[in-house]
Amino acid sequence: MAIELEAQVRAGDPRIFGIESADYADSVMATALASTTGIRRSSAETSVYLGVYALAGDEEDTTTGFGFSVGRALQDLDLAFAAQEAVQRCVRLLGATKAPSERLTVVLHPYVTSQFLSLIAEMLSGESVIRGRSPFAGRVGEEIAATSLTMFDDATDPLSPTASDTDGEGLACRRVPLIDAGVLSGYLHNAYTARVAGTNSTGSAQRGSHRAAPGVGPHVIKLMPGDLSAEEIISQVGDGFLVHDIAGLHSGVNPVSGDLSVGADGVRIRGGELAEGIREVTIGSTLQRMLGDVVAIGSDLTYFPWESTGLTLAIADVTMSGQ
Repeated sequence: MAIELEAQVRAGDPRIFGIESADYADSVMATALASTTGIRRSSAETSVYLGVYALAGDEEDTTTGFGFSVGRALQDLDLAFAAQEAVQRCVRLLGATKAPSERLTVVLHPYVTSQFLSLIAEMLSGESVIRGRSPFAGRVGEEIAATSLTMFDDATDPLSPTASDTDGEGLACRRVPLIDAGVLSGYLHNAYTARVAGTNSTGSAQRGSHRAAPGVGPHVIKLMPGDLSAEEIISQVGDGFLVHDIAGLHSGVNPVSGDLSVGADGVRIRGGELAEGIREVTIGSTLQRMLGDVVAIGSDLTYFPWESTGLTLAIADVTMSGQ
């Protein structure tokens, strides 16, 4: 499959001149947990991965791009999707330059949305809440996002490679609502944070190994998909910025205040169509404001080899700082 993926990427555009790597991997992981409280649990999980890293160039510029597909079984892999992603990431940024500073609507690629959701999930962790390090502490029942936005952690999703039957404490995992039509529903908890908060565990205990104390984390963070394709969202936005990649995510985000300022590359949207490439700009806002300024949610739910899914997401009134 990796050889076929490389061939498809090379055939995808004449400006592709090299493949740095093309990889296939699969794994089976079995775990068992027993505790002094009487818990006896075991589970087995599978995952598959197909990815490629390509290089493109013309007379004036060279770029790199990647694409991948993940799943639980071989039939879940989408070779054509992985190839298309790598080609688009390469060629769309050929000749990209800095852009003038302005406020505009940004359209997040699913890859970027997944990173955005990871930050939100961290803020909705019981650990952050009980330590007073979340801007959403004490706000259950309040509207914190656009009414079109529903977010949940679904460890039962059979398509996600990070789904699990049990959490790090041996408790059964389940779908955990976090934001329902813009309203904060609750937080992610393990046994300890739930006890401190006076509630029940949500089956969200995570740990790197059974020698480590459990922390709190999501299994499969998802937004409820909308009805629009990425192309339809771009057409609707009319004038904006399609963000392909972001840099400095952890250093550029304050998880306590929600302030965000990160580097970004992507493509300018003009007249509802993709125009020139943009690189080395900064996008700035707050995570709270971005949740409230969501104007479109895509139908293109995408899985990644980490605990957050992604889809195309349009957010209004974001500052882009460039020249």
